[in-house]
Amino acid sequence: MADAMPVGTHIFPCRVYYEDTDAGGIVYYANYLKFAERARSELLRDMGTDNTRLLKDHGVMFAVRDCTVRYREPARLDDTLQIYTRVARIGGASFAAIQRIERSGQLIADLTVRLACLDAEGRPARLPATLRAAFEARTEGH
Repeated sequence: MADAMPVGTHIFPCRVYYEDTDAGGIVYYANYLKFAERARSELLRDMGTDNTRLLKDHGVMFAVRDCTVRYREPARLDDTLQIYTRVARIGGASFAAIQRIERSGQLIADLTVRLACLDAEGRPARLPATLRAAFEARTEGH
């Protein structure tokens, strides 16, 4: 992906630690979801906000509505991974992200994640205007 990264793609480096692996030194499948979550959190930070600030300032938070993961190759203990994240679609109260986990250019896993924007009581809420604008600035065609 590094050769053809769409505009607005965020890159998060991540090392595989012992705690991320099974007895054979291979990353446990559910931990790819943790890596992807960390990358999305860092994307927000790079856009000038974070999950705590969104809740405090705008009264909203995100919940994963659905997620599809395709595992391609195993990641192993001490690997350095790159998680590429780009916002693919923006709705009124949701957004979708495409994420790729790679090791030295080799695809390890790819994810499509749809997140719902919720208020403090867990009801659907509109994306804050500032966040929507930041997402739109990172999507292709803007």
